[in-house]
Amino acid sequence: MYATPRSVGDVMTRTVAVVGPETSFKEIARTLRDRQVGSLPVLVGGKVAGVVSESDLLPKEELRDAPGEAYTGRRRPADLAKAEGATAAELMSAPAVTVHSGATLAEAARRMARSGVRMLPVVDDKGALEGVVSRADLLKVFLRGDQDIEHEVRHDIVSWIFPPPDSVIHVEVHDGVVTLTGSLRDTALVPVAARLVRAVEGVVDVEFDLAPAPGRTDGART
Repeated sequence: MYATPRSVGDVMTRTVAVVGPETSFKEIARTLRDRQVGSLPVLVGGKVAGVVSESDLLPKEELRDAPGEAYTGRRRPADLAKAEGATAAELMSAPAVTVHSGATLAEAARRMARSGVRMLPVVDDKGALEGVVSRADLLKVFLRGDQDIEHEVRHDIVSWIFPPPDSVIHVEVHDGVVTLTGSLRDTALVPVAARLVRAVEGVVDVEFDLAPAPGRTDGART
């Protein structure tokens, strides 16, 4: 009925900077700076063993200003280990939180939010790296043009759920906000339409200004 949501494979970055388990602290910091990224997959045998990020490197800097008990007394054992780490294997967060390229953008966003990470390695069924997807990649969907969104809403949702002549619905989209105006016969379908429209990639919100079609006395304005 309506377009399948875009997958992670549609927006992920395929050219990825990676490091190995023996990569040094300084080389990791240099790669993060040069590639302007916040984290790097750590590969072992072509598979993702973990991820090393800026936050994994920061405990060492904290230790410099608060040596001894002033630092160790208030830190978790994992942070203490990273403060003393010198290689990717000692610094990385493992196991890595990953995602498959066929996952929807919503699935990837939920996984990021629940795990508190900014980037997910994209792996195949065997754990081999295919790319990475970041928060910025997931937001690319909201760059979709209003005209493209309008076409999908009109042809894949409105024409199916509110077919003429019983209903006459007009679709307008401005900055990702979809507005449905007109008259309809069955107001019970408005919540269904709202849910379907919000599921369209690139939609920011949906608004309604609908009147009952001739023969009805109830309205549907939300």
